[in-house]
Amino acid sequence: MKIKFLAILAIGIFALTACNEKATELTPAEAKEIAKEAYVYGFPLVLNYKTMYDYAVDKKSPEYKGNFNTISSDARVFTPEDKTIITPNSDTPYSMTWVDLRNEPVVYTIPEIEKERFYEAQLIDLYTHNFAYISTVATGNVPGKYLLTGPDWNGEVPNGITKVIPCETQFFFSIHRTQLFNPSDIDNVKKIQDGYLVEPLSTFLGTKAPSTAEAIDFPKWKKGAEFNAESFAYLDFMLTLVKTPKEEQVLMKRFAKIGLGIDDTFDFTKLSPEIQKALVEGAKEGFAEMEEFVKEHTVDPLVSAKVFGTRAFLNKSAKENYNLDNLFIMRAVAAYRGIYGNSGKEAIYPTYIADAEGSPLDGLQNNYTLTFKKGEFPPVTAFWSLTMYDGKTQLLIDNPLNRYLLNSPMMDSFIMNEDGSLTIYIKKETPGEELEANWLPAPDGSFYVVMRLYGPKEEALSGEWVNPPLVKTK
Repeated sequence: MKIKFLAILAIGIFALTACNEKATELTPAEAKEIAKEAYVYGFPLVLNYKTMYDYAVDKKSPEYKGNFNTISSDARVFTPEDKTIITPNSDTPYSMTWVDLRNEPVVYTIPEIEKERFYEAQLIDLYTHNFAYISTVATGNVPGKYLLTGPDWNGEVPNGITKVIPCETQFFFSIHRTQLFNPSDIDNVKKIQDGYLVEPLSTFLGTKAPSTAEAIDFPKWKKGAEFNAESFAYLDFMLTLVKTPKEEQVLMKRFAKIGLGIDDTFDFTKLSPEIQKALVEGAKEGFAEMEEFVKEHTVDPLVSAKVFGTRAFLNKSAKENYNLDNLFIMRAVAAYRGIYGNSGKEAIYPTYIADAEGSPLDGLQNNYTLTFKKGEFPPVTAFWSLTMYDGKTQLLIDNPLNRYLLNSPMMDSFIMNEDGSLTIYIKKETPGEELEANWLPAPDGSFYVVMRLYGPKEEALSGEWVNPPLVKTK
């Protein structure tokens, strides 16, 4: 009798255990919800990897800049042929570096730069946080040597270092921007660019370099992967390059349920058809959530000052400006609409995606004007510009003048109205030779226009100054 009872008990325990295991199995509904969260969380890291791969890994890429820890300067402004970074700035020639801190820190050297010229070195970690700046606004136009350190470094700071700047990730991307006053100024910009140095600490000290870090097998980038479930493989890889902060560990455990961030490499093909479908749908819903955020918030002229910055700033902004529990959707949208945008104190980006009546901008159907009243130009300590972008590609647009922007250094060439105001003509066809200096060529389709204020004054940051509307004309 006792044996029979024990047998029955054993069967019951087995059945209960089986039921519990079944209850904990990943359902398609749960997989879709996790995939949606992971897609939004990972979008900035994935898009950042696209830049890393094109600029520092794939030597066959037309966008390749050079090896890690090697600064690459272009003594020119961006054109429609530059396709890796969306919504690129075409005001300031770039110097770019992907930095690997696993071996040792690096030293950034800033040369003498005249006080009237704007420059900056924007420092961006793998999450796309702007973790620090060396710039006209942040540190002034003075020479300096800055020690950039990784999360595990605890060495001695050598003599001659102006400041130590820590980074929470072992890799980061930096963008030096140097203001170009006019085409004849390019040689002066090149001289400054030649003075920007990025060198390992051992090189700076003239000592023996430490042993080389383990080689990384970088996955080949697939064009368009950031917009669908293919992005999960790249997110899985990027998670191997970062130390997830404590407050995100619970989220990582959820991501692990769909195979992200675990010891085994993520393999979409090994998932069941039902879970594969759920991940595809989750990525689609995640992107739709980003689009909805864009639709709801990007008409705010100060949105860029709210969605770019340090991790601490973004956490604070998410709560105060959008009543969000975390920064993830905000950070994803910032990367989607303009990855590597500046923090507010450096620059803000009032963006025109609709006209004054709320209708989408279309260069095939309509013409537009934008008028600055006398004395109401963008308030800046450096300069302002207005740049045209294709609505589909988010890149600069080919046009007969090879003109991609208008900016304040061009002020002497603009045709002013009799009352002292300035009207910008935004249209596909020229407004006529007498007004061509004020023409920003538009494409024959959808477009958007970004105003950039470099070194925005307090009245711009507070919203006291508001950018003028884009008005549809005949």
